Amino acid sequence: MTVITQLPHPLIETIAGFLAGIASTLVAHPLDVLKTRLQVDRASPSQAGTSLRLVKDIVQNEGIAKGLYRGLSPNMAGNSISWALYFLWYSRIKAGLQAYYGSGNGLSYYDFLLASGVAGAMTAVCTNPIWVIKTRMLSTASRHPGAYRSISHGTRQIYRAEGVRGFYRGLIPSLFGVSHGALQFMAYEQFKRCRTSQHEGGGRKLSTIDYLWLSGVSKVFAGSVTYPYQVVRSRLQMHEAEQTYKGARDAIAQTWKQEGFGGFYKGLGPNLVRVLPSTWITFLVYEKTKEFMPRLLD
Repeated sequence: MTVITQLPHPLIETIAGFLAGIASTLVAHPLDVLKTRLQVDRASPSQAGTSLRLVKDIVQNEGIAKGLYRGLSPNMAGNSISWALYFLWYSRIKAGLQAYYGSGNGLSYYDFLLASGVAGAMTAVCTNPIWVIKTRMLSTASRHPGAYRSISHGTRQIYRAEGVRGFYRGLIPSLFGVSHGALQFMAYEQFKRCRTSQHEGGGRKLSTIDYLWLSGVSKVFAGSVTYPYQVVRSRLQMHEAEQTYKGARDAIAQTWKQEGFGGFYKGLGPNLVRVLPSTWITFLVYEKTKEFMPRLLD
């Protein structure tokens, strides 16, 4: 009889990513609703105070739970599955690169950029259908005509009205958005390497505070560069997008013409508020789960 003495590394990465996705979604979902509604709003200009007015409107007309937590199920499914797949593939690609170079050679920031970029692209293709449903649920009130009641209802409606193609609306800007994750993980790995080396002999064990500020700085860096793609993706995935835009290029052109540069940064405020707690929770849960799980069989 074979006795398992150590959990497989890919399994640890997958479970850590899955739990990180669930934890971050539960905390940050109301801000995700707010960000999505601002991103798909083409009528009002981007200005101070818009976010607070929108929160007040949602609470008054839809309720706290039904309004601010609308679309929680597809968001949780999307985040947990995305992070599970992402960390699995990211770790496998890094391991493959390390094996190719040999154990004596460390990975460069180019390698981290490549590993995170490929893992992000694979994850985006697999999870895009979930994000389409999530965007449409978050961008509309439950009483809105044609609003989806659940993931299964949204899946049936999209398939009947748009076919398989409907599940992949917004995929192109999502693939462009892979650059966000690539930049974030490249920065995170480099910051993490520098921090661990700041100890006699290297190998410094990172603390909770270390994980918080390392993940936060890397997220702000990546987010400040790549935010406009999220606006374009949300507009291509919203209800009646086919009647509004001919494609990603048309969405960019219309946004620029009607709203100017500020249109590409609508929802940036709540997004910045949202991404830092979400990022802190994601990376902290991920790193701590990786530390804890190998001890289960000790």
